[in-house]
Amino acid sequence: MEPGAIATSADSAAMDRPSMRPSTRVSKKLRAPSAAAPASLDPRILQIAFLGMLLACGACLRDFSLRPAQIGLTFAAALGVQRLLDRLARKPAPSLLSATITAFSLTLLLRADNLWAPPAAAALAIGSKFILRVRGKHLFNPANFGVGAALLVLPGTWISPGQWGSDVALAGWMVMLGATVASRARRADISCMFLTFYLFALAARVAWLGQRWAVWTHQLSSGALLLFAFFMISDPMTTPGHVKGRAAHAALVAAIAYAWGFGLFRTNAILWALFVAAPMVAVWDWLWPAPKFDWTSEPGSIERQGGIDGIEDIRISAGGGRPVGRDIDVVAAG
Repeated sequence: MEPGAIATSADSAAMDRPSMRPSTRVSKKLRAPSAAAPASLDPRILQIAFLGMLLACGACLRDFSLRPAQIGLTFAAALGVQRLLDRLARKPAPSLLSATITAFSLTLLLRADNLWAPPAAAALAIGSKFILRVRGKHLFNPANFGVGAALLVLPGTWISPGQWGSDVALAGWMVMLGATVASRARRADISCMFLTFYLFALAARVAWLGQRWAVWTHQLSSGALLLFAFFMISDPMTTPGHVKGRAAHAALVAAIAYAWGFGLFRTNAILWALFVAAPMVAVWDWLWPAPKFDWTSEPGSIERQGGIDGIEDIRISAGGGRPVGRDIDVVAAG
C-alpha cells in the first residue's frame, strides 16, 4: 500500500471519530431519566400521604361523622376490585397506588347511613376505569364517578361540603399541599386555570349583586373547593393531554359549576360539573393530540419532549444544526 493511501486512511479515521461523539452524548442524555427513575418519588405516594393527613385531621378535628368500619370496607373494596380486575385484564405492571387514592377520596367526600354503600361506591369507582374507556383512556375520574354513581343509585348517601369549615388556615394548608401534589403530577396548570375561571365568575357575581367581598373570601376558603381543584380535576389520567385541552376543560367545568350552583341552585356543583364534562376530554384530546400520560415517565423524558420531535431536536443540536444520522435512533431505543 502506498504511503499516501495510508495517510488518507488515517485522516478518514480521524474524521470519523468526532462524528460518533454526538451519538455518545445523546445516548447519555436520553438514558439519564430512566437511570434516575428508581430514585425519584412517585407523585402518587405524596398524594396518598397528603390525603391521609387530611383524613386524619378531619376525623380528629372536624368530626367527619365517618365510622372506622366504613373506612375499612371502602379500602378493602377498592384494593380488592383493583387487584381482581388487574388479573382479569392481565395488566403487565399492576399497582394499588391509584386505587388507594380513590379510596381516600371517597372517604373524604362521601357519607352514608349504612355500611354497604361506601364499599359499593368504591367498587363502582374502580370498575369504571376498566369498563368506561375511550381510546385506551378511562373516561371518568374514578372517585368522581364513584361519588356521582352513589348519589344517583345508592340510597342513604350524601356529600357534606360544609364539613371542612371555612378556616382560612386550613384552606392555606390545602393549597400548599395540593399545589405540591399537582406539580409533581405535572397537572398544576389545570388546577390553577380552574380556580382562576371559577373564582373570577364568583367575584363577578359578588360585584354585580353589590355584596361585600367577605362573601367571596368565604367561598375562596372552602375546603371542598380546594380538595376538588387540587386532588380531583388535576388527575393526570383523566385530564386532556395538551395544555390547550386542559385550558378548555377547566373553563368548561368552571362554567358548568357556576351554572349548576347559581343558575339552577343545586348543591355539589363542582362535583357534578366534572362528572358531566368528563366525556369532553376525548374531544379535547382529538382536537389537540398529545402523548398519553405515564406515571413512570420522568421530567425531561422523550415523552415529555414530544416524542419524535424531541429526538429530532436533540439530533440537530448534537450535529451543529444538521441531522447527524439515524444511529441516534438506535442508541435512544436501546
